[in-house]
Amino acid sequence: MPPARRTAPFCSASCGGLADAVYGFPRGPTSDIPGGVDARSLSLPVMPSGAAIPMDAETAATYGLTLRGDARAHGLFDRFGRAHTYLRISVTERCNLRCRYCMPEEGVQLLPKDHLLSFEEIERLAALFVRLGVRKIRLTGGEPLVRRGIDDLVARIGALKAHGLERLMMTSNALLLREHIPALLRAGMDAVNLSLDTLRPERFRRVTGREGCEETIAAIHAAARAGFRKVKVNAVVMKGVNDDELVDLARAFARELPIEMRYIEYMPFEGNGWGEELEMFPAASIRGRLEEQLRLEARGLNDGGAGTAQMYDAFEKDGRPFQGQIGIISSMTEPFCGTCNRTRLTADGHFRWCLLDEGEIDLRAPLRAGATDGDLAGLIEQGLRSKRAGHAPAAVLKETQKAAGPTHARSMIRIGG
Repeated sequence: MPPARRTAPFCSASCGGLADAVYGFPRGPTSDIPGGVDARSLSLPVMPSGAAIPMDAETAATYGLTLRGDARAHGLFDRFGRAHTYLRISVTERCNLRCRYCMPEEGVQLLPKDHLLSFEEIERLAALFVRLGVRKIRLTGGEPLVRRGIDDLVARIGALKAHGLERLMMTSNALLLREHIPALLRAGMDAVNLSLDTLRPERFRRVTGREGCEETIAAIHAAARAGFRKVKVNAVVMKGVNDDELVDLARAFARELPIEMRYIEYMPFEGNGWGEELEMFPAASIRGRLEEQLRLEARGLNDGGAGTAQMYDAFEKDGRPFQGQIGIISSMTEPFCGTCNRTRLTADGHFRWCLLDEGEIDLRAPLRAGATDGDLAGLIEQGLRSKRAGHAPAAVLKETQKAAGPTHARSMIRIGG
């Protein structure tokens, strides 16, 4: 695969012994990272005022961030002292739907099989991230359930709970979910995020390019009854497409069931028609549309303020409470970069420190060339050093992706949901 638009160079000797760009690693023990790190118990001191100020200092101030020191692999700290305890791992670029906001209309060229990380490679990298401080892992795709043997991988990752992992989750379109629920629960899956943008079968076909609305709804109800700690339903809201169903979705899933119904602002990715064929419906409009028929009580960002969704308790106008909650993810108009604790591992083994930044570092090639965990930790640290205070505005992102083109910018399905 060609390199990304802004792929960071490989480490020098300061990154744990990576000698050169051809990965001439000595073969030997790979576990040279000490036991688990609890990032929540660590902190970085504020850097003295005489130190260099990053070019995004103004952006940092907007988010209430201060340059606190160099990035650090142990604890997974970036320059601003944000600890990255949440890792999203994409296990495949394949999907059984063709959602327009995720995949370019012409589709994507799928990776050769040998470019995908093997289960053993995913397990090793996941274990390394847990030792460095990750406490939450989410498996994504593409559609993760289309990967052959996925239940085995879930069990491998679930076993990391004995070594510091606290929560294991999955994002899925739910079309194959029902047959996997027993195995997922046995393997330690705590929560599932299930994607559904509409309750109308004909609209589902237009949005996804496939049948499956009824099965998705049935799978969501099955998941809510199955015993997961948390079930969330994600709907990407597109102006003039499904913005008339927001209340219907909330009532269908959160009124009588303990489900979190979440509405996501439509984000620009390579080839997804943002601002052209499809338009964003902003968070303020989402709230306004819901409040036409419901009463909302704000509860702040989820995950104790480190999450992505502004949470609300919901009530009918006559006071009847919803059993579940409502969340609004406002990445574009009300970004939450200041508390970001998330990083990503793509299906082909590239480490990304921001969903909306094309910067990434290849971990697969060094891994296969014999890199130790210390070598890999050095690369991860380098990536965190490149993380900015926040992402660019939506219009800027769109133009950047357009200029880069499909060769150097990833569509959502190639990043991982």
